[in-house]
Amino acid sequence: MKFVTFNIRYDCGADGGNNFCHRKPFILQKLKEEQPDIVCFQEVQPHVAEWLKENLDGYYVIGCGRSEELRGEQVAVAYRKERMNLMKMDTYWLSETPDLPGSRYPGQSICPRVCTEAVFEDLQAEKVFRVVNTHLDNEGELARKQGLEQILKKVAGDSFFGEVPVIITGDFNMEPDWKEMEVLKKYPEFINITEDIGVTYHGYWKGNEQTSIDFMLVRGAVRCEGLVKWTDEENGLYLSDHYPVCAMLSLEENR
Repeated sequence: MKFVTFNIRYDCGADGGNNFCHRKPFILQKLKEEQPDIVCFQEVQPHVAEWLKENLDGYYVIGCGRSEELRGEQVAVAYRKERMNLMKMDTYWLSETPDLPGSRYPGQSICPRVCTEAVFEDLQAEKVFRVVNTHLDNEGELARKQGLEQILKKVAGDSFFGEVPVIITGDFNMEPDWKEMEVLKKYPEFINITEDIGVTYHGYWKGNEQTSIDFMLVRGAVRCEGLVKWTDEENGLYLSDHYPVCAMLSLEENR
């Protein structure tokens, strides 16, 4: 299974030659070449979600806006409809009231943060697995820790569909060695397969700080057989200000 995490970059109109309108054909070309089975997107605005649904032939795209009105930015998941059967989908907010739209942790930025969670059946492999896609806070150190712990605790505590393999992915807005990541020590069953991936946020290499903030964590009967960054660039045009990370994952027997 080819699995991708892809911060597609907020369409703010301030990126010059890398504005979203210029990157769209480049993104579509790459996705058509690679044909990933699942793509977990971050920073997807409503018009970008609409564009993905209209242009990603052979895919369904699911997600929910993070605002009180269920609009705004989302962490969308695109999946190949000929291979994947969606069995369950859920959106929840990273907060003390996860079912309350628009809710946030104290000390967080003004942006609510959400998870898009889904359970899929891989029709080819005849296996069931669970995906959690998120984008942690960019300002609040404690909010990042609380958000990650909330996700890990929820996944560890849920028993629906049995102990199926789990893939947690997204833009965590922190480096692998930051102290917020130490919460992973409480959940040793989750393996960070992107720990040595190197720079994933490059900011178009225009003087911004380059960091490794895009992650995939796996738990259970799932094996990583290969991991690459999509570093495509043509005359200064990039897919995004992040490198998408692509993993080849093998689902083993469910427990």
